[in-house]
Amino acid sequence: MSQTQVLARKWRPRNFSELTGQEHVIKALTNALEQNRLHHAYLLTGTRGVGKTTIARILAKSLNCETGVTATPCGVCPACQQIDTGSFIDLIELDAASNTQVDNMRELLENALYAPTSARYKIYIIDEVHMLSKSAFNAMLKTLEEPPAHVKFVLATTDPQKIPITVLSRCLQFNLKQIPQTQIADHLKKILAQEKIPNDVLSLQLIARAAQGSMRDALSLLDQAIAFGEGTIEETGVRDMLGIIDQSYLFDLLEALVQKNGLKLLSLADEMEAQCLSFDAALQDLATLLHRIALAQAVPQAISEDTPEYARIFALAKAFTPDDIQLFYQIALHGRSDLSLAPDEYAGFTMTLMRMLTFMPDDLTVNHQLLQVPVTDNKPSGKTAHKPPVKTEHTLQHPIHSTNVDSSDLAWPQLTQQLKLTGMAKMLAQHSEARALSAENIELCVPDVHKHLLDKKYQDKIQAALNTYFGKPVMLNFSIGSITGLTPVALQQREEAEKQAKAIEAIEKDPIVQELIEQFDAKLIIPSIKPIQK
Repeated sequence: MSQTQVLARKWRPRNFSELTGQEHVIKALTNALEQNRLHHAYLLTGTRGVGKTTIARILAKSLNCETGVTATPCGVCPACQQIDTGSFIDLIELDAASNTQVDNMRELLENALYAPTSARYKIYIIDEVHMLSKSAFNAMLKTLEEPPAHVKFVLATTDPQKIPITVLSRCLQFNLKQIPQTQIADHLKKILAQEKIPNDVLSLQLIARAAQGSMRDALSLLDQAIAFGEGTIEETGVRDMLGIIDQSYLFDLLEALVQKNGLKLLSLADEMEAQCLSFDAALQDLATLLHRIALAQAVPQAISEDTPEYARIFALAKAFTPDDIQLFYQIALHGRSDLSLAPDEYAGFTMTLMRMLTFMPDDLTVNHQLLQVPVTDNKPSGKTAHKPPVKTEHTLQHPIHSTNVDSSDLAWPQLTQQLKLTGMAKMLAQHSEARALSAENIELCVPDVHKHLLDKKYQDKIQAALNTYFGKPVMLNFSIGSITGLTPVALQQREEAEKQAKAIEAIEKDPIVQELIEQFDAKLIIPSIKPIQK
């Protein structure tokens, strides 16, 4: 029974034309070979699986091909074939990670003095060269600077910062880049066509994204996907194999956000937890989706019509304002970075969703005409249309100093709900505390921790909303300083904490619950208790 060769080895490029994604390196080496402008030491840097060792071997073939020094080695002569199989006697490959000592380097350099056995050049490929000890680097300096004419060094590393500058200055350095996802997916499609394995476009895109710029990783994942799918590659199988979040969850989350349906958000989070999905990956994919929605809003042509979920992306692009998407994108990024600090991933994920819900506009369907509707009950439209309710107007006739009143008497938290602010402007308003508040003059104080919100653009949006609300220009001033903690956000959090405490107390005092605890030694899972949303 013949042994199947893994795809990463079977489809390893044999010449420069087969390489993918490193055109800048290929062009430089091809020109050097064709013009016979050869350097004695090359340094190839880049992340894993981008082609460092492959390029080194192709370069070895180009230098030793029996047709002569060429950028297009024949691939059929004994030298080319032996280099491909790893049996060429004048090609010495050294793994610096397992040969770090100076003695290994001295032995290698002593052998370099001898002429090649049968080849034109003796090639030394030293992989992960940054792992060599300081003394080993010192031992090779002189040889790197003035090597024998028949010796070529090709050094490869994933961490060039650890290589001494004295070594770097003696090498011709090429920085290999991560391979773009589209090029990886196209390359995988060509391979599968020749392997005659059924596949779909989306599954290849998922594998290409999971490879994170590494062609070798992509081919290894492709091998795994073929085995997982029993010879067929399908999107559902690849998602299961990679543990990728089903995109429908992300769209459902954002649609629940549009509806301000907190219960649906938590229900979706519970479903995701039940399927053991990674919340870290969920926030990463959510940020990616928000980026695509932002593109759909700003540059619609950037989203191809054959993109999966094209219609849902543009529906969400219309449902949210650009400010909201920018804000949610930042919340998703911060939520992901804070995930390790959360009590658990579920709490960190749902807290991120609740943060988004907190900064949702009160009504996404409000248009310009609706903003002109009076806030008071049963008031005719006209010049008084922009005035607040009678109670609020009475409150605003006298400046309010937040340090002298109880939180229930503050007008600023109620006023922020009437202003219909969105995005970062809403965040600024909700993290501000009123020092003085009247229909003519409003002074707001922002704590130092939130001073980054004091962008003039957001201040102007609050100013415009206040002018519209009062029907006349209002003097608005911001300052940075200490606050008493009576901001709209703080009051909302206090209210939610009180509701949570009452919900816990109600459950604990429930006769049935008490009976279960007494008779069956049951225990309450406090974090699972949620107040009823009215």
